[in-house]
Amino acid sequence: MAAAPVWSVDPRTGKQREQVAVEATAQEVDSVVRAAHGTRAALADRAVRTAFLRDAADRLEAAKDQLVEVADAETALGPVRLTGELARTCYQLRAFADIVEEGAFLDVVINHPDSTATPPVPDLRRYKVPLGVVAVYSASNFPFAFSVAGGDTASALAAGNPVVVKSHPDHPGLSELVAKVVRRAAAEHGIPDDVLGLVHGFEAGVELIKHPLIAAAGFTGSIRGGRALFDAAAARPVPIPFHGELGSLNPVVVTEAAAAERAEAIGTGLAGSMTLGVGQFCVKPGLVLVPSGAAGDGLVKSLTDAVSDTDAGVLLDHRMRDNFLAGVAERAQLPEVETPVTPGAGGEHTVSAGFLTVPAEKLTDEGAYDLLLEECFGPVTVVARYDDDEQARSVLSRLPGNLTATVHLSTRESAGEGRGAEILAELTPLAGRVLVNGWPTGVAVAPAQHHGGPYPATTSTSTSVGGTAIERWLRPVAYQNTPEALLPPELRDDNPLGVPRRFNNRLER
Repeated sequence: MAAAPVWSVDPRTGKQREQVAVEATAQEVDSVVRAAHGTRAALADRAVRTAFLRDAADRLEAAKDQLVEVADAETALGPVRLTGELARTCYQLRAFADIVEEGAFLDVVINHPDSTATPPVPDLRRYKVPLGVVAVYSASNFPFAFSVAGGDTASALAAGNPVVVKSHPDHPGLSELVAKVVRRAAAEHGIPDDVLGLVHGFEAGVELIKHPLIAAAGFTGSIRGGRALFDAAAARPVPIPFHGELGSLNPVVVTEAAAAERAEAIGTGLAGSMTLGVGQFCVKPGLVLVPSGAAGDGLVKSLTDAVSDTDAGVLLDHRMRDNFLAGVAERAQLPEVETPVTPGAGGEHTVSAGFLTVPAEKLTDEGAYDLLLEECFGPVTVVARYDDDEQARSVLSRLPGNLTATVHLSTRESAGEGRGAEILAELTPLAGRVLVNGWPTGVAVAPAQHHGGPYPATTSTSTSVGGTAIERWLRPVAYQNTPEALLPPELRDDNPLGVPRRFNNRLER
C-alpha cells in the first residue's frame, strides 16, 4: 500500500488548501494499533480516566477559535453550527466523565453463597471490563461530535479502552488538531499519547478493521461503506462487535386532522428540518406521508413557500454534491413525481433545496419507485400523498429500519382520541426514536436518549448518543468462589471504591 498525501480541501471552491498528513501504510496501521494496545493499563484507574476526559473537554474549549476556523475551512458548515457542535462534544466528554466517576456503568452484582437455593448458588461476583482497542471511523457531517473526540471515542475511553480513529477525508486537518489537544490532556494525567491513535486513508481503514488487536469498532457513514466494514468485522478469524450507523429515511406521518389544524406550521417546520445543515443530518426527514385533499394541499403550499426562501448551500465535498444532483435528477424523472420546488445545483459549488411529491400508491408495491424509499443525502425530501389510512399503513410496512419516526397529530388525537396510539404502535418497530408533534433533527445528549434503530439505521441495538453508549465497549465477567484478597476492588464486600451495586439482590447506592 503506497502512501499518498492527505490534503485539506475547501468545499466552497473544491481546491486543495494544504497537505496535512500522508495515508497510513499497513505497517503504520499495525504500529499505531499496537502502541494503543500498550496503553490499556494507563486507563485502568477510573479517577484518572475521569480527570483525563474533563481535561480534554477544557482544552478543546480553550482551543475553540482555532478549531472552529479550521473546521469551517474544511466543511463549510459555518462558525455558528460548528461552535455549537464543539460545545456538544465537550459536554459529551464531561458527561462520560461523570458516568465513570459514579461507577454504575460497571453493573456490579454480588451474590453470596446460598445452599438453600435449587440448585445451590456459589459465591458469584459480576461486573464489566473493557474490550480492548476500539476502532472509530469518523463521520463527514459531524467533524467534532462524531469524529476524533466525538461520542464513540469519548464513550470508548470512558469504558477504559484505547482508541484508534480513522479520520474522515473531509476534515483531516481538524482531525490532526483535535487529536493533539486530546493527547496533551492524556499526557497531563500520565497516560501515553498513543492512547488515541489517528490514521488517514481508505486502505488504512480496511487494515484497521482487520487488525487482530482491534476489539470493536464504531462507524458513522454510508450503507455501502458501513456494510463492507461490518462484513469484514464478522469475517475475521475472531469476529468483533461492529456498531455502525449506516442510513436512515426518518419517515414522518401527518394525520388528516393534524394537517387541517395546523398545515402552515407543519409545512414550515418540515422545511426547517429538511434543510437544516443543507440537509446533511442523519435524522433529516426524508419521507413525509401527507393526506390528499385540501388540508394536505395547505401543508404543501406552506412547505413550498418556506423551501423557496431557503438559500443555496455548500455540501461537505464535491463528491456528495455530484451524488445529490444525480440522485434528485433520477428521482424527479419518475412518472407522476412532481417538483413544487426543484432541488439541484444552486451554483458552481452550491446546491438548492427542494422537494418531490408522489402519490403514495406508487410506493405500496415493489418497483422503480423504491428509489424514493432510499436516503438521498442533502436538502431534499419526498412528500407522499395518501388517500386513506390503509394506504399510509401500506407504505410504512415497506420501510426498512430507521433512526427516527415521527407522527404529527391534532390536539384531539394527542389527547387519546382517534388513531394516535395505533400510529405510534405502527412506527415503533421502524425506529429507535419515535417523535410526536416535533422534528427529528437535533439529537439531545441525555441519559434517556437512543440514537440507533433497526438495520440499516444501525448494525446493533445500541445507541451512539447518551450515557448508555458506553455499554458498547464493555463485556461482563463473573468471578466464582474467588478469595476476597484476589478480587478487583469493585467486587469486594467492603466496596472500597463506593460503586453502586446490587448486593445479595438489593440495590445499593
